[in-house]
Amino acid sequence: MDTLSYKTISANKATVSKEWLLVDAEGETLGRFASKVAKILRGKNKPNFTPHVDCGDNVIVINAEKVTLSGNKWQTKTYIRHTGYPGGQRSQTAIEMLEKNPARVVEKSIKGMLPKNRLGAELFRNLKVYVGPDHNQEAQKPRAINLKDL
Repeated sequence: MDTLSYKTISANKATVSKEWLLVDAEGETLGRFASKVAKILRGKNKPNFTPHVDCGDNVIVINAEKVTLSGNKWQTKTYIRHTGYPGGQRSQTAIEMLEKNPARVVEKSIKGMLPKNRLGAELFRNLKVYVGPDHNQEAQKPRAINLKDL
């Protein structure tokens, strides 16, 4: 019988090629920026994407303090956390969180777009967020990319 046979190629840790990418957050809208970075971290932009494998790239985000929010979200968007004690619910607005730790605003939005399991925690470790244009990953020789091209 002369028929075509296609095998589904499933990536694994040995066959995945990971690289370091540098992304500038200056002037980007937070949600749109975070969804594109999460897609890169997950590996959905690659042809050999496999849902249960970490096949994404390592991403370095610089200028995290220069991200923007549309409308009145700087004052109305709240981040809620709990201390673990009774009555320990605490909330912060986006502007308060930006003043305290600008990188956390970007990290929190990207983490919310990753899977909520062990794979998501592993993918989140591939993200490095820095305030300002300097970063500590020069040894990895990151390749700068423009998210508007994706």
